[in-house]
Amino acid sequence: MNTLSAQLEDLVTANRILAREEVVDAFGHVSIRHPERPGHYLLSQSRAPELVDTSDLMEYTLEGEPLNRQGRPMYSERPIHGGIYEARPDVQAVVHNHSPAVLPFSVTAAPLRPMFHLAAIIGDRLPVWDIRDNFSDTSLLVTTMEQGRDLAACLGRGRAALMRGHGCVVTGSALKEAVMAAVYLQVNARLLLASLPLGEVTYLSPGEIQLMSQSQVRPSSLGRAWEYWAARAGRTP
Repeated sequence: MNTLSAQLEDLVTANRILAREEVVDAFGHVSIRHPERPGHYLLSQSRAPELVDTSDLMEYTLEGEPLNRQGRPMYSERPIHGGIYEARPDVQAVVHNHSPAVLPFSVTAAPLRPMFHLAAIIGDRLPVWDIRDNFSDTSLLVTTMEQGRDLAACLGRGRAALMRGHGCVVTGSALKEAVMAAVYLQVNARLLLASLPLGEVTYLSPGEIQLMSQSQVRPSSLGRAWEYWAARAGRTP
């Protein structure tokens, strides 16, 4: 299997994993930077992630223009992906989701920080992007490149950013890395929601985050998690 074909299959698997782990439902999406044309990215047509197959995958310019639309519907929030890929040459995959566990941290002052070791990959602190700050009242959907670039600026050099009243974006230097971060971001949020009512939470230290996240992005760690999640999603890794 050539590199592009293999990555397309992995992108389908990523969609299925994120659906199986309930990071996405009927909505949300995941993309990869094109492995041969870094100024383009690959993203499914507008479809629930659990149903995505290779025939649904489409190639886009960073501006969100399709090269092979063939009459298929497109996600309106393509600028999330284009804005981040444009601003971050190091990013090779982007996940956007509306995890109910994550959302409370986008509308309150409670910070979403890693509190258990497998959440180290999300980074120390996640910024909150509020579309209303620069674009007044909207549908909260990121539908223009100006909005996508503004979100990317809030993300900065980080792994993830919350989107007020909407969801979050998660990035990775590889697809498996972005999927792992998206899964454990949600798990960490659930654990925080259970822990905060009990009292003061002890978060991971910067040193613990650095050491553990280095361990998580090793090929052996990513491969082990990917194999497990792919099997749960009914996909052969």
